[in-house]
Amino acid sequence: MSQPVASKLHPPRAARLAVATMFFVAGAGQGNWVVRIPDVQQSLGLSPGALGVALFGLPLGLLVGVPASGWASVRWGSRSVTVVAALGYCATLVLPSLAWSGATLLAALVLFGIASGSLDVAMNTQAVAVEARYERPIMSSFHAVFSGGGLAGSAVGGAVAAFGVGPFFHLASAGLVLGAMVAVAAGRLLPATVESRERESRRRLRPSWRMLALGTIAFCVLMGEGAVADWSAVFLRQDVGAGAALAGAGFAAFSLAMAGGRLVGDVLNARLGAVALLRLGGAVAGAGMALALVPDGAALSILGFGLVGAGLSTLFPTVIGAAGRMRDAPTGTVIATITALGYFGFLAGPPLIGLLADVAGLRAALSVVVALALLVVAFAGSARD
Repeated sequence: MSQPVASKLHPPRAARLAVATMFFVAGAGQGNWVVRIPDVQQSLGLSPGALGVALFGLPLGLLVGVPASGWASVRWGSRSVTVVAALGYCATLVLPSLAWSGATLLAALVLFGIASGSLDVAMNTQAVAVEARYERPIMSSFHAVFSGGGLAGSAVGGAVAAFGVGPFFHLASAGLVLGAMVAVAAGRLLPATVESRERESRRRLRPSWRMLALGTIAFCVLMGEGAVADWSAVFLRQDVGAGAALAGAGFAAFSLAMAGGRLVGDVLNARLGAVALLRLGGAVAGAGMALALVPDGAALSILGFGLVGAGLSTLFPTVIGAAGRMRDAPTGTVIATITALGYFGFLAGPPLIGLLADVAGLRAALSVVVALALLVVAFAGSARD
């Protein structure tokens, strides 16, 4: 029997850098757009409710782009799909600034979301192929680069906005710069021939318990992220009594811990293994959320939210890596399925927390995150090869 392709070749460092560039572009584009939302809202004269409806275009587009990219990656290879999706992402970044009404903003964000979801699946599929040739965990480093891109994009975007540059010129310029980065990196992505054997041997998606379990973990992780992102500041302000300046510290601690956790995630994965890392991360996230909900002041709550970020930081990259090692279905399709389940959790989490808060209070509603973390621990065995 011939050896796998991964074992015959040296680690493709150029391809790793190229894939990292795609992750950076994805994060930076998101960061640049988010800081201009208030300016777009003001220019269109949208109420908070109307803006909320328009912003729903992004997740709608994601839910279209994710499965389409999974199918296309299996059909044509993730390299081509990554390049096309990344260039489309950069091109559509400017569209929200061209909107003249809430309806056109919604349409612009649907297109941006389709490109974003397509890029997400394709670049993760490329990352799986690169990781296979390294023969050691490197997935978390790609997601750390995405976080770094988001921080860089929001920082640059905030500075540009502070200088009075309008959204159109800002987002168009950002799209051009990021598009140039994509063009430079495109030729170094792994070619479709690397995935050809995989596509021939795994033609059909065969749903399995393992895929469902990994999808459940993704759902729980991203639902937890969405809950903390949308409700941590509200909880600190209303339930803990923190001031306006301190209320945002919970999400800041969560974000910094998540970025830091992803930087060391590959080392932990290599030493502990995927199953143990998922169990450890779920346990830390659950304990952190329980600590955040203890009625004993803002300091403990902020520390707790930081622990949630540390616990969750490595979980989604670990799930994607485990999905890429499945041998009963095409990688692109598996990643698309698991990513879609994760996005569904991210979208469903915040409104579900709000509905539960109306019934039982926000402190009780956020305890759902503890239950989600326990589910991660319970299903961690599905990451075993």
